Amino acid sequence: MGQRGRQKGSVGVKSKEAILLIAAEEFAEHGFHQTKISTIVKRAGFTQPSFYLYFASKEAIFQELVQTFRKKLIHLTKKSRLETNLDKGILPFRIAKGLSEIFQFFDNNRNLTMIGFYISDEAEEIKRDMVKDFTKSLQAEQLDHYFRQDLDMQTVAECITGSIERLTITKLFTDKKNPQQLANEIVDIYLYGLQNPETIY
Repeated sequence: MGQRGRQKGSVGVKSKEAILLIAAEEFAEHGFHQTKISTIVKRAGFTQPSFYLYFASKEAIFQELVQTFRKKLIHLTKKSRLETNLDKGILPFRIAKGLSEIFQFFDNNRNLTMIGFYISDEAEEIKRDMVKDFTKSLQAEQLDHYFRQDLDMQTVAECITGSIERLTITKLFTDKKNPQQLANEIVDIYLYGLQNPETIY
């Protein structure tokens, strides 16, 4: 491929990324039905025909955003699984690291997160998949004796996913807490509980 061909390809990628970025902002703020292709291309500095060079429809660009979010979240959820034979002393830090990376991804991609985790038709399915991945990891970690043997790890996975979902909206996206703070708090609650140690007899 000549220099001109490479340059055209590079420009095409940048143009598509620019359209995706503006589309994510519009969908996150206005929802799918209220977002217009004409608004997206105008804000991105393109003509409407140029939009169709990259996307077949408004549905197509929305689905690309959803799938981008979904793939990254699946990767981070699976990555958070604990390795075997960890020193118990570093367990809280290792769990917090996995959770913090998820919150950091959400924080760095707020519009994408609003689309994939909250407003898309696939949002509930994505959260169910997150629960499944967490459950598998927790069950394996339970077998490694990191956690109590009597716990239903699907229930734990539901609780963690619900915590992430709610805290993202109420604390992260309102800038009241940062990803590390939220991860540390979740670890503190789930590993050590609510009871004051002084009240344990």
